[in-house]
Amino acid sequence: MQTWQSHPVPRVAGTPRPLRLFDTAAGEIRPTAPGPTATMYVCGITPYDATHLGHAATYLAFDLVHRQWLDNGHDVHYVQNVTDIDDPLLERAARDQDDWVVLGMRETALFREDMTALRVLPPREYVGAVESIPEIVEAVAKLLAGGAAYRVDDPEFPDVYFDHDATGRFGSESNYDEPTMNRYFAERGGDPDRPGKRHPLDALLWRAARPGEPSWDSELGPGRPGWHVECSVIALNHLGMALDVQGGGSDLIFPHHEYSAAHAEALTGQHPFARHYTHAAMIALDGEKMSKSRGNLVFVSRLRADKVDPMAIRLGLLSGHYRTDRSWDQGVLDAGLARVARWRAAVNAAAGADAEPLIARLRDHLADDLDTPRAIAAVDAWAEQTLAGNGRDEAAPAAVRAALDALLGVAL
Repeated sequence: MQTWQSHPVPRVAGTPRPLRLFDTAAGEIRPTAPGPTATMYVCGITPYDATHLGHAATYLAFDLVHRQWLDNGHDVHYVQNVTDIDDPLLERAARDQDDWVVLGMRETALFREDMTALRVLPPREYVGAVESIPEIVEAVAKLLAGGAAYRVDDPEFPDVYFDHDATGRFGSESNYDEPTMNRYFAERGGDPDRPGKRHPLDALLWRAARPGEPSWDSELGPGRPGWHVECSVIALNHLGMALDVQGGGSDLIFPHHEYSAAHAEALTGQHPFARHYTHAAMIALDGEKMSKSRGNLVFVSRLRADKVDPMAIRLGLLSGHYRTDRSWDQGVLDAGLARVARWRAAVNAAAGADAEPLIARLRDHLADDLDTPRAIAAVDAWAEQTLAGNGRDEAAPAAVRAALDALLGVAL
């Protein structure tokens, strides 16, 4: 699958700082410690609707991870998937009397445009679930052969399920207790009441073909893949085990990332799947959770159509910490627009306040679990000094412009 357009990332003078990130599994901020090539897998969209601000906030957070690693001199092998076959996509296509393939292609193309506008660095590999079906079939067959998976006793629909406790480590990523797991599993795409399952928390690996649904012939019988195994297989095939960061929104902690890890560990006999599990928080609108059911999603493409500067959207989303649930409202957008105008004026000044201390503070704050509020406050202070005429360094504005582009992804 085609990824989106990239752009050059400036090199910034001075000393980079090693990145420290919160690890959900450990429950604490820990150093990332990649080798020469840093590896990151971030779960992508299910393309049945346009990119909303919650999506954007997640991909901006991991764009900052990407940028901090580049600043530290790492080659970054970043992989992202597209869940281009799943129930929500089929349900939306049926509702709108649309072809599910065309719907998925259209929304994926729009997502690429949104990411390009927001200056999110693209993954090296952008991989669809459909194109990965042969590898998924191979993995599910291996899990069946090894006893980590089983077929339900249903002659009509012999679906394949994963024994959730096959590795004996289930729960080590989320650290949730069983009642919490049961609640989230039921709320987030699980099927605890499916007849024939050995345990309510066992997750679907291969859904046997149903009338009217797309399916693929395979050694497992005609059908299509479950959700979680898709990411396990794509990550393993493109990055291998012990990837440096597995990322996504906080709603993926359970069930999706817990099962993705369990599937990969059952397939390889190794632990852990990822050395860091990092999750971005949720975005609300005017204090209320954004959701399709409430009809209060704010779409990046709609803002762009209204000629909103994408850098103001980016700064608005980065004005809160990535791990903090936060709200989007007109005030956040207005502040982002005003901030872009001030920063743009400052980096276009004939001279400015000394850039070196600011760049050092930017690196310090971003290396500290992507502390964007403090990083932005440091730039605000520099811009205020510069616009007040309290700087005589003619090289400073250009140096700050390059640092903002490289480290924060803000092009002015």
